[in-house]
Amino acid sequence: MNISVHAEADLTAVAHSDLANAVRFLAVDAIETSQSGHPGLPMGMADVATVLFSRFLKFDSAHPNWPDRDRFVLSAGHGSMLLYALLHLTGGDVSLDDIKAFRQWGSKTPGHPEYGHTPGVETTTGPLGQGIATAVGMALAERMANARHGDGLVDHFTYVIAGDGCLMEGISQEAISLAGHLGLGRLIVLFDDNGISIDGPTSLATSDDQLARFAASGWSVRRVDGHDPEAVAQAIAEERASTKPSLIACRTIIGYGAPDRQGTEKAHGAPLGTEQTAAARRTLGWDYQPFVVPVTVLKAWRMIGQRGQVARLAWLDRYECATAAQRELFIEGKAVALPEAYAQASAKLRERFATERPKLATRQASQQVLDGIAGAIPGLIGGSADLTHSNLTHAKAQAPVSRDAFAGDYIHYGIREHGMAAAMNGLALHGGFIPYGGTFLAFSDYSRPAIRLAALMRLRVIHVMTHDSIGLGEDGPTHQPVEHLAALRVIPNLLVFRPADAVETLEAWDCALEAGDRPSVLCLSRQALPTFRSDVRGRNRVARGAYLIVSPDGGRDVTLMATGSEVSIALEAARLLATEHVRAAVVSAPCFELFEEQPEDYRTAVLGTAPRVGVEAAVAGDWHRWIGTEGEFVGMRGFGASAPAPVLYREFGITPQSIAEAARRAIARAGKQ
Repeated sequence: MNISVHAEADLTAVAHSDLANAVRFLAVDAIETSQSGHPGLPMGMADVATVLFSRFLKFDSAHPNWPDRDRFVLSAGHGSMLLYALLHLTGGDVSLDDIKAFRQWGSKTPGHPEYGHTPGVETTTGPLGQGIATAVGMALAERMANARHGDGLVDHFTYVIAGDGCLMEGISQEAISLAGHLGLGRLIVLFDDNGISIDGPTSLATSDDQLARFAASGWSVRRVDGHDPEAVAQAIAEERASTKPSLIACRTIIGYGAPDRQGTEKAHGAPLGTEQTAAARRTLGWDYQPFVVPVTVLKAWRMIGQRGQVARLAWLDRYECATAAQRELFIEGKAVALPEAYAQASAKLRERFATERPKLATRQASQQVLDGIAGAIPGLIGGSADLTHSNLTHAKAQAPVSRDAFAGDYIHYGIREHGMAAAMNGLALHGGFIPYGGTFLAFSDYSRPAIRLAALMRLRVIHVMTHDSIGLGEDGPTHQPVEHLAALRVIPNLLVFRPADAVETLEAWDCALEAGDRPSVLCLSRQALPTFRSDVRGRNRVARGAYLIVSPDGGRDVTLMATGSEVSIALEAARLLATEHVRAAVVSAPCFELFEEQPEDYRTAVLGTAPRVGVEAAVAGDWHRWIGTEGEFVGMRGFGASAPAPVLYREFGITPQSIAEAARRAIARAGKQ
């Protein structure tokens, strides 16, 4: 419905109950039409959300991405119709037709909120706990940006609606602990405290005192009646003044208004049905047909959506009045393209690596890259999950972030891999920062759900994962990744790099930083590797995904294809085969995903038509995509063991001799065909 909203209209003339019921019944009607969805949360939290949007949230529905808006995260993403109803009512880019097409192909209203798909959705949610953890990153980004740019350009809040399920997920503890430690006072979580989960009462599975739990982590906490708008408003107003992150437990009734469903698990994840929908309309006094919102109520909501225009225009004035240097710093932080200073720093590093050809672990090469480029990229934010001196993720010029020093650029995430990965998503979503964070590759399993969401949202987030194979040695199979490369490579839109020397490490960093619309994982070695690249001013060959490093004269009898630390072993195997007059080409394949994107003629030229041998200190995964079903694979077939790295490579048969033998078998098999 297109309506004209007049500035002189009186918002107070419309009752809170009518504003909230407009939200409730748009949600109920959409779910009923779809015959799919979750009405319980929109009905239960409509009062709280109405208070937040109508009295506190700083936003402009016509400009949903202006930098100094408040962020609103629906962590309990199954209640997506709450958010879609609010976006529609406030005049956002969600039409009534979109509401009617809830959960249907091609609509802007999918089953769970999706960032980049629906304007006004700040982050993809649905996997419980991810929203609140991502919001911690957003709130941290706000404080860090404020420290850089001041109150005039950065001064906003992050609000979260979270349910019992979000707080039961383990990631929530990592997130709230980090937020409390950092004192993120502009983070306010509105807890849908209805005591119901899918199986029934939450008492079936938990008896936590959530207020005590949050308070123990350094939060300001309180409980209110979630259906009392004045109590909710007072709580939000007072918590906005807190120097601590805030939890407001809003005691609500799930499915509020549906007489036979409210307060039970039956209201959670299924349409109310015709009879209960009609009964809810009678109970709440909403005497309107499906999808009908009275003009007076819609006008009031549209006024709410437009109210932020004043704040946005005032922000624009402050931005224009800032110094040229301040504006440039702000723009550079928001830009996707990297500054010229980065290109210069990168070129200098490349020249040094290619000239000196050092023998060092790729994690050490990565640290040298960071030392060289950190000062050239505004907003590059490092960190590690308590493995800084193992991951080597701290650049010399970086200062730690703390509650007293948000201007820093290195975050000590603690042993919170999952929380770190989600917080990095929040930093990227907020804008102004390119986050990277480190842990061991074996612990990528802890980070995986947030990595997957980063890929789904197309975020530039960089995971530095060291100790990438059995090459880490004595720590043994618990810390030796064997299946993790394969597991990460199957995530769509994720770049997985395993560089083989210092030059490839630099080029992998370049690819990750230039990838403005997808996350990356850098898998780096603990053991020292020789630098085989000496092209001082060559183009980025890692960007092609795979490339020839040895191309024998007169053609090839076999192709050896390897990644990371095994490239140097494959080169030794090629030299061994050469003594037997076997011509072995060697291919370095640091990124399968980028190689797959190359033109077919390039891939064919790299792989050749000779028999192929794949080499990687990991399980085969999808290696046969490149080496063919008749190809040989030299790698791991089980877990590792505790021993020095050279012993492990020998005992698990990842040696030049083993590769040469595999090459002979492949050649012999091809000769019989």
